[in-house]
Amino acid sequence: MSAGTSEWHRPLRHTQRGHLSAETVQSAGMRRHAAISGDLAGSEKIWMGESYVTPGARSSDHHHGESETGIYVVSGHPVFVFLEDGIESRIETGPGDYVYVPPFVPHREENPSTDEEAIVVLARSTQDAIVVNLQSLHDFGASGP
Repeated sequence: MSAGTSEWHRPLRHTQRGHLSAETVQSAGMRRHAAISGDLAGSEKIWMGESYVTPGARSSDHHHGESETGIYVVSGHPVFVFLEDGIESRIETGPGDYVYVPPFVPHREENPSTDEEAIVVLARSTQDAIVVNLQSLHDFGASGP
């Protein structure tokens, strides 16, 4: 911060559409791009970006560590799969829908469409885009709760 600049008068940061960063953890079947991060905007507590799931693709089973994740569906009809009482559950979504993923919850995204890409906006409660890829939804990996 420059001399004379108070905590209340720091500059806003703008990331233009063509300047999102693919320098983030990826899962098979998805492409994630950061829009707001420590590197791009100087954020300290949030990460925000976009995810693209190609037609017929599905992500690896994964979780986002300690991070809460909010998802907004921009286009397509992605499906979010997770375990509820040990049984696979599916949330089928469409444009305008929101999905909340609690910390450490294993899940995956699927795009059942054969011709339409699914695009979602992601917001996370941690500055880093934490992605822990798993072998299955039943696997918590080494970093689970």
